[in-house]
Amino acid sequence: MEESQRQKKIATVLQHDLAEVLQTAATQGGMRGVLISVSKVTVTVDLSVAKVYVSIFPNDKAKELITGIRSNTPLIRHEMAQRTRNQLRRMPQLEFFIDDSLEYIDRIEKSLKGKENPLENPNLLDKRKKS
Repeated sequence: MEESQRQKKIATVLQHDLAEVLQTAATQGGMRGVLISVSKVTVTVDLSVAKVYVSIFPNDKAKELITGIRSNTPLIRHEMAQRTRNQLRRMPQLEFFIDDSLEYIDRIEKSLKGKENPLENPNLLDKRKKS
C-alpha cells in the first residue's frame, strides 16, 4: 500500500531529527569514532508507530548500540517530541532496527571479486536475516 503524503512528511521529519539526536547522544556518551545514520523511517497509517532503521559504522559496535538505543527509547521519544512539537500532535512510538543492507552488499561484492563466486555456488551466501 502506498504511503500518504502525511506519512512521508512525518517520516522525513523524524529521520532528520533522529539522526541528529542519536549521533549527539553517541558522542556525548563517549562513543567517539562511531557513525550512526538513520537510513529509513516508515510510519504506520494511523501515525502511531514509526519503524526506524539505523545504520551503524563500525559494524562490530552495532549490537551494543542498538541495545542501548532500545533501552533509552522513552528518552529519545521525549527529545523527539520536544523537537517536533510544532509539527506533530502526538509522537509515534519508536521501534528501532539495525539496517544491515550495506554490510550485505559489501559481502556480495567481496564474494563476487573473490574466488568463491555465489553465482556459481549459491550456498556460499548466508540468507539475509531481519533483525
